[in-house]
Amino acid sequence: MPAGLGRFIHARRRIVIVVWLVVALAGAVFGGSVYDRTQSIDSLPAGAPAAVAQDRLDALSPEGERVVAVISGRDVGAIALVDSVSRIAFEIREIPGVAEVEDSYTTGARQIATDNQGSLITVELKPGLSDDEALRVADQVSAALRRIDAPEILIGGGLLAEREFGDQAVRDAAVGESVALVCVGILLIVLLGGLVAGLLPLGAAVGAVTATLLTLTGLARLMPVSEYTVNVVTLLGIGLAVDYSLLMIARFQEERAADPRAPMAELVERTVVTAGRAVLVSGSAVAAALAGLFAFGDPMLSAMAMGGALVVVLATAAGTTLVPALIAVAHRRIPARSRTRGPGLLVRLAGLAQRRPGPVALAVVAGLLVLSAPLLFVEFANSDVRVLPRSSEARQAYEAAQERFTDPPKQPLTVVVEAGPDRPEVKQLFDTMEKLPGVDGVYVRSGLPAGVSVADVVPTGASDGRQAQQLVAGLRALDAPAPVLVAGPAAELTDAKRSVADRLPVALAIIVVATGALLFALTRSVVVPVKAIVMNLLTLLATMGVLVAVFQWGWGAGVLGFEPWGALDLTTPLLLFVFAFGLSMDYEVFLLARIREEWDRRTATDAAANDRAVLAGITAAGPVVTTAALAIGIVFLGFVLGELVAVKEIGVGMTVAVLLDVTVVRGLLLPSTMSLLGRWNWWRPGLASAASEPRVPVG
Repeated sequence: MPAGLGRFIHARRRIVIVVWLVVALAGAVFGGSVYDRTQSIDSLPAGAPAAVAQDRLDALSPEGERVVAVISGRDVGAIALVDSVSRIAFEIREIPGVAEVEDSYTTGARQIATDNQGSLITVELKPGLSDDEALRVADQVSAALRRIDAPEILIGGGLLAEREFGDQAVRDAAVGESVALVCVGILLIVLLGGLVAGLLPLGAAVGAVTATLLTLTGLARLMPVSEYTVNVVTLLGIGLAVDYSLLMIARFQEERAADPRAPMAELVERTVVTAGRAVLVSGSAVAAALAGLFAFGDPMLSAMAMGGALVVVLATAAGTTLVPALIAVAHRRIPARSRTRGPGLLVRLAGLAQRRPGPVALAVVAGLLVLSAPLLFVEFANSDVRVLPRSSEARQAYEAAQERFTDPPKQPLTVVVEAGPDRPEVKQLFDTMEKLPGVDGVYVRSGLPAGVSVADVVPTGASDGRQAQQLVAGLRALDAPAPVLVAGPAAELTDAKRSVADRLPVALAIIVVATGALLFALTRSVVVPVKAIVMNLLTLLATMGVLVAVFQWGWGAGVLGFEPWGALDLTTPLLLFVFAFGLSMDYEVFLLARIREEWDRRTATDAAANDRAVLAGITAAGPVVTTAALAIGIVFLGFVLGELVAVKEIGVGMTVAVLLDVTVVRGLLLPSTMSLLGRWNWWRPGLASAASEPRVPVG
């Protein structure tokens, strides 16, 4: 940290607080409008084959959004029902913006439930409508459909499901953030021993989050931002701001206890120089992890990375400016750290690990690998209407259509061939498609421009299931007389998976190199950063294994209040990787910064000195790490209170990652491996041995 920053903040503490207060008020007043600017974001990077195919289709034969209604509770042949549906169908055709209506009575599209107690109505809107215009028309259509004389009417479709997802995301954010702030506040008041001390980290969190909302409002003018992005980055901001505040407060308490007669300006300066440096390194590590999301080229992940980077910068700024200013103003209300308590959890675990480092390290690594075993059976998919809560009407309509009808609506794979359908080789190509495994039917479209053919290939099973994905590969591998493009849900999922697999090494390289360099700058060691990265990867693998067991297999689904849909959202492991990796680095930095200080204080360089430095560092930083982990665990449990399955995945995943990282990894694996390596923990190129490293005075 810049020399003199702490004194500068102390001298202008009220100005610093007023500036942050103005930012917080502006964020509270104007930041909420970010939800009015959010929008759904394509999950495919530009140039993906399925995206190119869809663009070509939109140019050739544009289609509008669809509204699907399931009419139930009365025999489909009842005269009153037939008259009511027919009358409403003709009314809907007259609504401006409606392109086509298909029902079982006024058109040839006979969609009757297997029990003859229900029928389907599909309304296609005109292509080219904006999102707002399409929603207005969909609402008019829905209002008309609800006038049908039937006991039960369920209305859904992709457009209405997207709106329900957005509305639910806003509700989940409000509930999650409110519960998280209240629970974290109570926890901090109890653990820090006072109302003011406990609320101080929350003040920093509110400042960081409101500033983030304000910034996201501006960002939404430049690039698409989803409701999901806002949810994730705001809760991440609360967690980081609380973490950094706790580190600064704990260091201030320590400096004051060591030198109670020192002027307050001096104490604030020491706090900022020591703890502030750790905050800066930690924030940089989290930002570096988020930067890895840009490598995937996914529009939603890019928005998440940009929003996450903003909240990290603002949380770091709050930790290094606002928190010292609040400490300078309220230092008399911050109690001394209790010395009556026994060794904390991390200290006890570290002592156990140092007594038997080999067996402990082996057992921990084996246990983490066992937890990661379910990852061998993982299935990834793009989230659809099934991630909405059971109470969602759009989901109910979808499930009713899929379960009660022999030929439910299904999104086909659409094949575009850049050659006319009258060519014999094109006809032969379509005949070959019908014979491919997993094909339920091939339907050639008419009314297209000359020189191009389009066919809808209906897969057996789910529209984006494994069989459909294999069919995509089969269609693209056909020996065609002209270029062939394949669009549809299965094609999009196939391309998304391939894009992730192709770009993952680049993202890993960005994250590993950046965080490794930051840890090297902090510890002046090559071994410690490499070991930290390996331990973080073990934590992430174990976390992903737990997620597969919970969300794919359904273990504990009843307790968490969701229904498994047989897969994980494709973006979940990517977001978990960067968030959990970054937050794990938080705790790694907090501990290593103190361990390094203790190592630098010692003149001996043998294994015993190394163990004493490790234990002393964990003793000093352990309470902060434990409290921070409890706080951020509560924050991410706020995700679990939400109704969206994709959001629950992040909440459970982050909570599991934090729990494993702070107890098993930092409490057992870190000290045991450092004991095994001894003084070689501190080796770097250019040193004849770890013992020859010059000592840097601390203080």
